[in-house]
Amino acid sequence: MDPSWATQESEAVAEKVLRYRRDASGWKKCREGNGVSISWRPSEEFPGNLYRGEGILCGTPDEVWDCIKPVASGLREKWDDNVSSFEIVQSITDMLCVSRTSTPSAAMKLISPRDFVDLVLVKKYEDGTISSNATHVEHPLCPPKPGFVRGFNHPCGCFCEPLPGEPNKTNLVTFFQTDLSGYLPQSVVDSFFPRSMAEFYPNLQKAVRKFHH
Repeated sequence: MDPSWATQESEAVAEKVLRYRRDASGWKKCREGNGVSISWRPSEEFPGNLYRGEGILCGTPDEVWDCIKPVASGLREKWDDNVSSFEIVQSITDMLCVSRTSTPSAAMKLISPRDFVDLVLVKKYEDGTISSNATHVEHPLCPPKPGFVRGFNHPCGCFCEPLPGEPNKTNLVTFFQTDLSGYLPQSVVDSFFPRSMAEFYPNLQKAVRKFHH
């Protein structure tokens, strides 16, 4: 993959995801509890929804980031039941890569295993926020794989934000807008994302405690 195209594309995606973070309008809450709030609004990218999750975790932004950062043999596949494998297909810079993520079947096997090939950019902001920003790409090393339905992540990502006055806490804001493709009833998709995003937070909190305390 051409590095200059990848750099431009990923910066455009990061700008979009930052816009989602800053834009407070149009969100409808669909799930709330245990300090985690999930909301949605119609996606501008595909005929589906953009989901937003927000919750405060115990752990510094660096500790939280360590559990979710996009690296080969990272902690994510050790604790996240929604990720069966994560591999770096092409490393473009130390902040930019193409990854392949595979996910197990879900929703009582109504959703069969998926895989996703993404361009992922890591950004660090002046206030100490660390973000990941991703979108689907095609890559010659990642043709469709037997046993997996290829899904497509439209601009998505997360922000590990420091909390002023609370150095050991992190505000984690996550954005998903994923086309699972295949022939799935919309009701299955609409119930899957809020539930899996809500579960992501306590699971991540356990991982931060396990690996960093």
